[in-house]
Amino acid sequence: MVGKKIEAKREARIIEEIIVDAHTDEERAMSWYYHLESEMRFPFQAKCMKQWPISPLRKGETIQITALAPAEHCADQILVLGRQAGRSLGVPLAQLRPIDTDKATAEAIADWHYWTAHENQF
Repeated sequence: MVGKKIEAKREARIIEEIIVDAHTDEERAMSWYYHLESEMRFPFQAKCMKQWPISPLRKGETIQITALAPAEHCADQILVLGRQAGRSLGVPLAQLRPIDTDKATAEAIADWHYWTAHENQF
């Protein structure tokens, strides 16, 4: 991919551990979902890195992330559930940078960011 740094160790982890047996879009979506579900610890704070047209969050805002969205809502994009200003929201995980999370959560989210930054799809 032009202009995008390839991280060999991360690529290998994604291919060999996350999507190893996933051959279809649906299988890749479920592989990512179950990987993130097993690695991420909730709740955690996150900061919006960029505004997305499908999300009410603005760049720089923080949100308390409480869970992954139900699997049926993550067929095209990994979504997380959170609370901000008394509202419950569902937002794309790719939009968020975790704040002070444990190593496993930070690494899982970084892997997802890497995957989406390289324009990979399910």
